[in-house]
Amino acid sequence: MRNLIISAALVAASLFGMNVQAAEAPAAPYVELTNPVPVAVPGKIEVVELFWYGCPHCYAFEPVINPWVEKLPSDVNFVRIPAMFGGPWDAHGQMFLTLEAMGVENKVHAAVFNAIQKEHKRLTDPQEMAEFLATQGVDKDKFLATFNSFAIKGKIVQAKELAKKYEISGVPTMIVNGKYRFDVGSAGGAEQALQLADKLVDKERAANKAAAN
Repeated sequence: MRNLIISAALVAASLFGMNVQAAEAPAAPYVELTNPVPVAVPGKIEVVELFWYGCPHCYAFEPVINPWVEKLPSDVNFVRIPAMFGGPWDAHGQMFLTLEAMGVENKVHAAVFNAIQKEHKRLTDPQEMAEFLATQGVDKDKFLATFNSFAIKGKIVQAKELAKKYEISGVPTMIVNGKYRFDVGSAGGAEQALQLADKLVDKERAANKAAAN
């Protein structure tokens, strides 16, 4: 009987140890999507940043991610997608998509961020947007015409569909090659997020080479 009690105690201790190990196992810093999303440019490794102009965390991420984007190799395609969860999110997202369609997004992206985050401008009304953007050299009438165009409405639908497929719940969120999703928090910080993006890009590059051989 004594031997049985000792054996039971050892088994219990062993199971307890296993449970402790399982509880202490670090969670993966990214989520692998069950249904990968096709990339915008076939043949290139895609890195997506989902953001919102009204998000202070996205604003803080800007000076970290921008130099990184400038140094990306030619086989990587970086894409910004506005997260659109209604209200000001949709207004700001539509503004971004309009500026992108006009080919001026890169020139005024920082100014828009500063206006909303530092100057506390709302920029949720198209007329207000157009007047501010005019101070940045953007044609007011062309902006308004593009903002209300059928093409932009199509881009809004596409952006919202992608956000659903990526299963995002906040910003800033990054997606690598339509397969891996993570945010700055889960990665451990802004720099760590970009290091993780680099690792996942390398992983996809190696997989592409292996598949080609």
